[in-house]
Amino acid sequence: MAEGLNGLYRRYAGWLDGRLRAHVGADQAADVVQETYLRAAPYPSGDIRHPKAFLLRIALNLVRDESRRLKRQRESSGDFGQDQSESASQAEQLMLKQIVISMPPLYRDIFVLSRFGGMTYPEIAAARGLSVKTVEWRMSKALEHCVARLDD
Repeated sequence: MAEGLNGLYRRYAGWLDGRLRAHVGADQAADVVQETYLRAAPYPSGDIRHPKAFLLRIALNLVRDESRRLKRQRESSGDFGQDQSESASQAEQLMLKQIVISMPPLYRDIFVLSRFGGMTYPEIAAARGLSVKTVEWRMSKALEHCVARLDD
Protein backbone atom coordinates (compact mmCIF):
# COMPACT_ATOMS: atom_id res chain seq x y z
CA MET A 1 0.00 0.00 0.00
CA ALA A 2 2.81 2.43 0.85
CA GLU A 3 4.22 2.17 -2.69
CA GLY A 4 0.76 2.82 -4.12
CA LEU A 5 0.30 5.93 -1.99
CA ASN A 6 3.81 7.11 -2.85
CA GLY A 7 3.04 6.63 -6.52
CA LEU A 8 -0.19 8.58 -6.22
CA TYR A 9 1.64 11.35 -4.40
CA ARG A 10 4.48 11.58 -6.92
CA ARG A 11 2.07 11.59 -9.82
CA TYR A 12 -0.69 13.93 -8.60
CA ALA A 13 0.53 16.09 -5.70
CA GLY A 14 1.72 18.91 -7.96
CA TRP A 15 -1.50 18.85 -9.96
CA LEU A 16 -3.65 18.86 -6.82
CA ASP A 17 -1.61 21.68 -5.28
CA GLY A 18 -2.11 23.76 -8.42
CA ARG A 19 -5.86 23.17 -8.43
CA LEU A 20 -6.13 24.12 -4.76
CA ARG A 21 -3.93 27.24 -4.96
CA ALA A 22 -6.51 28.88 -7.20
CA HIS A 23 -9.09 28.39 -4.46
CA VAL A 24 -7.34 28.73 -1.11
CA GLY A 25 -3.84 30.14 -1.55
CA ALA A 26 -0.41 28.50 -1.52
CA ASP A 27 0.01 27.89 2.21
CA GLN A 28 -3.39 26.34 2.78
CA ALA A 29 -3.13 24.38 -0.49
CA ALA A 30 0.06 22.68 0.69
CA ASP A 31 -1.59 21.76 3.98
CA VAL A 32 -4.69 20.42 2.24
CA VAL A 33 -2.58 18.32 -0.16
CA GLN A 34 -0.81 16.68 2.78
CA GLU A 35 -4.09 16.03 4.62
CA THR A 36 -5.63 14.67 1.41
CA TYR A 37 -2.98 11.98 1.17
CA LEU A 38 -3.41 11.10 4.84
CA ARG A 39 -7.13 10.63 4.18
CA ALA A 40 -6.43 8.63 1.00
CA ALA A 41 -3.96 6.28 2.72
CA PRO A 42 -6.54 3.67 3.87
CA TYR A 43 -7.82 3.13 0.32
CA PRO A 44 -6.06 0.50 -1.80
CA SER A 45 -4.58 2.41 -4.74
CA GLY A 46 -5.53 -0.43 -7.09
CA ASP A 47 -9.21 0.20 -6.33
CA ILE A 48 -9.04 3.90 -7.29
CA ARG A 49 -10.32 4.11 -10.86
CA HIS A 50 -10.12 7.92 -11.26
CA PRO A 51 -7.31 9.16 -9.02
CA LYS A 52 -7.64 12.86 -9.88
CA ALA A 53 -11.36 12.90 -9.16
CA PHE A 54 -10.81 10.88 -5.98
CA LEU A 55 -8.07 13.16 -4.65
CA LEU A 56 -9.87 16.36 -5.66
CA ARG A 57 -13.05 15.23 -3.91
CA ILE A 58 -11.15 14.50 -0.69
CA ALA A 59 -9.34 17.86 -0.92
CA LEU A 60 -12.50 19.86 -1.59
CA ASN A 61 -14.25 18.09 1.28
CA LEU A 62 -11.36 19.10 3.54
CA VAL A 63 -11.61 22.72 2.36
CA ARG A 64 -15.37 22.67 2.92
CA ASP A 65 -14.97 21.16 6.40
CA GLU A 66 -12.43 23.83 7.32
CA SER A 67 -14.76 26.52 5.98
CA ARG A 68 -17.58 25.22 8.15
CA ARG A 69 -15.31 25.07 11.18
CA LEU A 70 -14.17 28.66 10.65
CA LYS A 71 -17.74 29.82 10.08
CA ARG A 72 -18.86 28.24 13.36
CA GLN A 73 -15.87 29.81 15.09
CA ARG A 74 -16.70 33.26 13.65
CA GLU A 75 -20.35 32.94 14.57
CA SER A 76 -19.49 32.07 18.14
CA SER A 77 -17.10 35.02 18.34
CA GLY A 78 -19.42 37.43 16.48
CA ASP A 79 -17.13 37.89 13.44
CA PHE A 80 -19.10 37.38 10.21
CA GLY A 81 -16.51 38.37 7.55
CA GLN A 82 -15.92 36.22 4.46
CA ASP A 83 -12.73 34.15 4.39
CA GLN A 84 -10.80 32.31 1.68
CA SER A 85 -12.54 29.00 2.39
CA GLU A 86 -15.92 30.49 1.51
CA SER A 87 -14.53 31.81 -1.76
CA ALA A 88 -13.17 28.31 -2.41
CA SER A 89 -16.70 27.00 -2.11
CA GLN A 90 -17.85 29.61 -4.61
CA ALA A 91 -15.02 28.67 -6.96
CA GLU A 92 -15.96 24.99 -6.62
CA GLN A 93 -19.56 25.83 -7.51
CA LEU A 94 -18.42 27.83 -10.54
CA MET A 95 -16.23 24.93 -11.69
CA LEU A 96 -19.15 22.50 -11.34
CA LYS A 97 -21.44 24.87 -13.24
CA GLN A 98 -18.92 25.12 -16.09
CA ILE A 99 -18.62 21.34 -16.29
CA VAL A 100 -22.41 20.88 -16.34
CA ILE A 101 -22.89 23.59 -18.98
CA SER A 102 -20.27 21.97 -21.20
CA MET A 103 -22.13 18.62 -21.14
CA PRO A 104 -24.10 17.52 -24.19
CA PRO A 105 -27.80 18.36 -23.56
CA LEU A 106 -28.94 14.71 -23.53
CA TYR A 107 -26.61 13.91 -20.66
CA ARG A 108 -26.98 17.26 -18.89
CA ASP A 109 -30.76 16.87 -18.60
CA ILE A 110 -30.45 13.49 -16.88
CA PHE A 111 -27.55 14.65 -14.69
CA VAL A 112 -29.37 17.77 -13.48
CA LEU A 113 -32.61 15.91 -12.75
CA SER A 114 -30.75 13.25 -10.79
CA ARG A 115 -28.10 15.24 -8.93
CA PHE A 116 -29.90 18.54 -8.40
CA GLY A 117 -33.56 17.58 -8.80
CA GLY A 118 -33.28 14.56 -6.53
CA MET A 119 -35.17 12.35 -8.96
CA THR A 120 -34.55 8.60 -9.16
CA TYR A 121 -33.73 6.94 -12.46
CA PRO A 122 -37.25 5.43 -12.75
CA GLU A 123 -38.76 8.88 -12.08
CA ILE A 124 -36.56 10.47 -14.74
CA ALA A 125 -37.42 7.68 -17.18
CA ALA A 126 -41.15 8.21 -16.64
CA ALA A 127 -40.87 12.01 -16.89
CA ARG A 128 -38.82 11.89 -20.11
CA GLY A 129 -40.49 8.89 -21.73
CA LEU A 130 -37.29 6.85 -21.69
CA SER A 131 -36.34 3.43 -20.43
CA VAL A 132 -34.48 3.18 -17.13
CA LYS A 133 -31.55 1.61 -19.02
CA THR A 134 -31.35 4.69 -21.26
CA VAL A 135 -31.35 6.96 -18.21
CA GLU A 136 -28.58 4.85 -16.62
CA TRP A 137 -26.52 4.96 -19.82
CA ARG A 138 -26.89 8.74 -20.20
CA MET A 139 -26.01 9.25 -16.54
CA SER A 140 -22.88 7.15 -16.92
CA LYS A 141 -21.90 9.28 -19.93
CA ALA A 142 -22.56 12.46 -17.92
CA LEU A 143 -20.32 11.19 -15.11
CA GLU A 144 -17.61 10.24 -17.61
CA HIS A 145 -17.80 13.79 -18.93
CA CYS A 146 -17.35 15.17 -15.40
CA VAL A 147 -14.33 12.95 -14.74
CA ALA A 148 -12.77 13.89 -18.10
CA ARG A 149 -13.18 17.60 -17.33
CA LEU A 150 -11.64 17.15 -13.87
CA ASP A 151 -8.68 15.41 -15.48
CA ASP A 152 -7.94 18.47 -17.65
